[in-house]
Amino acid sequence: MLVYNTLTRKKEEFTPQDIIKIYVCGVTPYDEAHLGHARPSIIWDVIRRYLNYQGHQVKMVQNFTDVDDKIIARSLKEKRSALEVSKYYSERYLDSMDKLGVKRCDLYPRVSEYIEKIIAMVQGLIDKGHAYEANGDVYFSVESFPQYGKLSGRNVDELRAGARIAVDELKHDPADFALWKKAKAGEINWPSPWGPGRPGWHIECSAMSLDLLGENIDFHGGGLDLIFPHHENEVAQSEAYTGTDFVRFWVHNGLITIDNEKMSKSLGNFVTVDDLLRESSKEEIRFYILSTHYRSPLNFTWEGLKESSKGWKRLNNAYNTWKKESGKKEWQQINELVEIEKRFCVAMDDDFNTAQAIGVLFDLTRIGNQYLQEGNENLGAALNLLEILGQILGIIRAEEATGLIDDVMKILIDLRLGARKDKNWALADSIRDRLAEIGIILEDTPQGTRWKVDD
Repeated sequence: MLVYNTLTRKKEEFTPQDIIKIYVCGVTPYDEAHLGHARPSIIWDVIRRYLNYQGHQVKMVQNFTDVDDKIIARSLKEKRSALEVSKYYSERYLDSMDKLGVKRCDLYPRVSEYIEKIIAMVQGLIDKGHAYEANGDVYFSVESFPQYGKLSGRNVDELRAGARIAVDELKHDPADFALWKKAKAGEINWPSPWGPGRPGWHIECSAMSLDLLGENIDFHGGGLDLIFPHHENEVAQSEAYTGTDFVRFWVHNGLITIDNEKMSKSLGNFVTVDDLLRESSKEEIRFYILSTHYRSPLNFTWEGLKESSKGWKRLNNAYNTWKKESGKKEWQQINELVEIEKRFCVAMDDDFNTAQAIGVLFDLTRIGNQYLQEGNENLGAALNLLEILGQILGIIRAEEATGLIDDVMKILIDLRLGARKDKNWALADSIRDRLAEIGIILEDTPQGTRWKVDD
């Protein structure tokens, strides 16, 4: 398995070690979940499913940043506490991910639950000479960590030249960053050795990941926009604190634009998960997102989603047609199906290339459709394989109420067959045409008439 590592800027071989430990930067819960949240959640959901499929045990943690300026601003607007706001929107986020078929992580730590451990880590950095207190604030000393910039490739001297220092900041170096922020009037705060305050953004993820996953983790995920300063600062403070490597593989997903513009409420192009689900099923949304490699940018358009759905329908029509025609059986004994499974894994082993893996599934449908036309008993094996591999991606959906629909369709097909035997072509054509008007296509084959939902 080769995975692109942001730290080394190349693909490297990933060798699993016991439990695979994953930490994914979560959301700041102050508003509804949107497309920018959906993409990384679906990507990491698929990565975990695939690792499980390969027989690996995975422990995945995603945090909630429930202490933040945006949450405080929202709490003042809604006239309720910051923690009430964050609790409400974090639950809304989890509900939205459930609707997208994202399996829940093993743990969802919240910053507000980690204040004591964060304070202890900040004090530890002070004790080791990597941080200092300044009038109630605590800063990390970038100069104390010579490897600073190794993740992002940023030059510290350039950072110093471009840094802006507020009037009330007492930094030793313009590049230093806050570990603990002195409380401002009206803001949520906690007592600390340096006076009342709250954690800085970066220290939160370090404290939570170190506590729940240990000093060394396999994968740390997030969007490209988090590489600097967030992840760079995580590296510095974590490795300065532990004295050992923090993360084996830094994995960053590409960013999303809407109609080639940055997604923004002010531009009126903010697409929530609920917006998406009003137009498409969760499987169609996942298919759309996974049709682009996770490291590539994704330009979302409603037309693009609609066009992508045509491909998804072709895949699922094959699945549901096969399901009506055949029972399942083991697929491993059929050479061309074994080859399909191997090619799927080759795609996923190449930096989790879901777009290529989907292409392999379309190759599988061509094989299965040939089995269907021939009346080949191996159709059940193809069905089984499509279901197994499709569920790794979460893009296969069985038609609902198939029992009743199948019975009704059998009656209509029999009526049409009877009309054709009686040479009542008008009635036979009317049945076919009326069904086509509602999106049901009849296909006459040597094995009989079959039906499917129009692509």
